[in-house]
Amino acid sequence: MRYSGLRVIKEALTGHKGWQPAWRDPEPQASYDYIIIGGGGHGLATAYYLAKTYGKKRIAVLEKGWIGGGNVGRNTTIIRSNYLLDGNEPFYEYSLQLWEGLEQELNYNAMVSQRGILNLIHTDAQRDAFTRRGNAMILNGADAEMLSVAQIKERYPFLNFNDARFPIKGGLAQHRGGTVRHDAVAWGYARGADSHGVDIIQNCEVTGFRIENGVCKGVETSRGFIGGGKVASCVAGSSSRLMSKADMRLPIESTVLQAFVSEGLKPVLPGVITFGAGHFYCSQSDKGGLVFGGDPDGYNSYAQRGNMPVVEDVCESGMALIPALGRARLLRMWGGIMDMSMDGSPIIDRTEVDGLYFNGGWCYGGFKATPASGMCYAHLLATDTPHKYASAYRFDRFRRGYMIDEKGMGAQPNLH
Repeated sequence: MRYSGLRVIKEALTGHKGWQPAWRDPEPQASYDYIIIGGGGHGLATAYYLAKTYGKKRIAVLEKGWIGGGNVGRNTTIIRSNYLLDGNEPFYEYSLQLWEGLEQELNYNAMVSQRGILNLIHTDAQRDAFTRRGNAMILNGADAEMLSVAQIKERYPFLNFNDARFPIKGGLAQHRGGTVRHDAVAWGYARGADSHGVDIIQNCEVTGFRIENGVCKGVETSRGFIGGGKVASCVAGSSSRLMSKADMRLPIESTVLQAFVSEGLKPVLPGVITFGAGHFYCSQSDKGGLVFGGDPDGYNSYAQRGNMPVVEDVCESGMALIPALGRARLLRMWGGIMDMSMDGSPIIDRTEVDGLYFNGGWCYGGFKATPASGMCYAHLLATDTPHKYASAYRFDRFRRGYMIDEKGMGAQPNLH
């Protein structure tokens, strides 16, 4: 079934009796050619591109909960490609280009809104760093513009321009950045994958791997053994726990990242803004709530909840940037489990076990990477060679010393 304006009108006139489920709820088969563990954005996108772009069949996505219940539904919905390093910027620009055509690709309203993102500048050194970043973006085909204080004040007059401690001295803007409805991304990719024959199996937790003579033969699940020609892990913050079942240790730590939504307000924030003097980012949803977040919690955890010191830190940064924020009431908050890699950059690669593949280490930048991650992971599964935009995201970069340290924090996952 294709969605269209005419279809909506027809269903409205006929009592909405013709709608069909967005995807099937099949029983698992005894075996598949490809098993993707994790029904989040990356896993569903991988399955979709593996079936549509590479023409592969007999694909299953195994999700221990329900579609949209993990990190893909627990983020602040921002998309952008304002990166600096050669290992990152081409990949994220490719992802942003895929975002721009995603709704037409999937025939689904993912609410892609390119309202722009602005990284504020508060020091002269930061201006130099952001100028360098903007030039790197342009060299890789992305858009970037340095804005003056006057330009920013015209667009965001409510920011604290008179703060002596954190004066606003300009900003780096990417006008093609913006936000996307996170749930709709999961639903759209699930519907698209299902339409190409992918079995999406919910409430099916992987409890182990069957590995014989160094070859992965399939997975043990809460619904029995399922054989697989190729098995692909794509479970974000649960990566270390899952891969330990294959006796693998990853260069990853898991921690919680909290996000917050205020009560609904009238339109006040036209784009996404980030505070350059602290880790704070904010946008306004179509429902009117201010969606914001900051640093991950400073300890390792698998709980989808956070601690109060981070709440205080995020609110302090928000108040320093937007004093009027103090009058808004917090509506809800949640936490997602982040898989923090040693250099803050992701991994898309084969493992030492034949037939077992890994996608993870996205830290808190995974949502914006969803389309490109799915495409690059599908390419790896289909061809056993890395995609050109993910050629730097290999396990061996840590051994070879080719780390992609975007933030310059070294091998400290809690700082990335």
